[in-house]
Amino acid sequence: MKQTIHALASLVAAIGVLSLASGCAPPVNAPETEFRIPVEVEDVGKGTVEDLVVATGNLRPAGIVTLDIETPGLLQIARNADGQRLAEGMRVSAGDVVARVTGEDARLHARLETTRQALEAAEAHLERRRELRAANLAHDEELQQAQERYETALYNFERSTLDAAKATLTTPIDGTILRLARDTDGRPQADGQLVRAGFTVAEVAALDELIADIDLIGPELARVEVGLAARIRHYAFEESFSGEVIRLSPVLDPDKHTFRAELTVANDERLLRPGMFVEVIVVVEQRPDVVVVPRDAIANRAGKSVAFVLDGQRVSRRDLRLGLGDDDKVQILEGVAEGDRVAVRGLETLTDGARIRVVGT
Repeated sequence: MKQTIHALASLVAAIGVLSLASGCAPPVNAPETEFRIPVEVEDVGKGTVEDLVVATGNLRPAGIVTLDIETPGLLQIARNADGQRLAEGMRVSAGDVVARVTGEDARLHARLETTRQALEAAEAHLERRRELRAANLAHDEELQQAQERYETALYNFERSTLDAAKATLTTPIDGTILRLARDTDGRPQADGQLVRAGFTVAEVAALDELIADIDLIGPELARVEVGLAARIRHYAFEESFSGEVIRLSPVLDPDKHTFRAELTVANDERLLRPGMFVEVIVVVEQRPDVVVVPRDAIANRAGKSVAFVLDGQRVSRRDLRLGLGDDDKVQILEGVAEGDRVAVRGLETLTDGARIRVVGT
């Protein structure tokens, strides 16, 4: 019994020694966790930056030729070289016949045959009086009357010739037919339809160059000048069209409180149409081959524009002096150089010397 008690006491003492030794042992050092800020970076390079004024407007022809009926009669639309009746959208050249007015009304209006016969009779009478006067068989008064009769007949014939010519409508310019033989309600008129004086047969305009009308507010007007280049865009086409500012209105629109600007728009392939709604980008200034960074690379720290340049596994803060910029990129005058790598994502918590982890591409 005594031996059992002694053994238990020895075991308890041993456990106490072990516990004491364990409590006095130095703690095991756990590895320290280091946090690195994830960022995306891009290389600093050279590019072109522009100062732009963006507006919207409508396209129209530079000018429209209107062919109106002056001689009443029956309308007859002309045909092209292929024998096709002219139609809206077809191209015509200067001097081409677009329509004719025929019928008894046109003939009576012109009276061409009647005035021709009267002129021939007056001319013969005048010639006879000259012969008689040369033979002293007629008085000067008779010769003078014959001369006046001839001049009146000539005037009437020339007027009839002009009226007859008015029955044939020709285009004075190369262009495209915008409107052809429609009444006031827009309904097409068939050949043989009786038309009266004043009826508009056709509207013709050149479409290889259009005009874009845009409205500018005061600050924009101060930057836009005649002669500035522009780019014109329409959602239907991927490419843009070149343009140029040709006119600035000298007066303010009292309703819109804007100033009107007009631009020429190159339309050699005639893809653009009058009436289209377009975006107009006027290039106020352009600087090519300059050091640029993405606009996303620029942060604001205490009122200063800064960028964070990759330096090993850390970033270095650089104060920037900015130049011209647009929505995507900004010219850098001082602060970073071509070939530097700058952070473009994750700038919110970056500070000078912060450790970073590059992510993305």
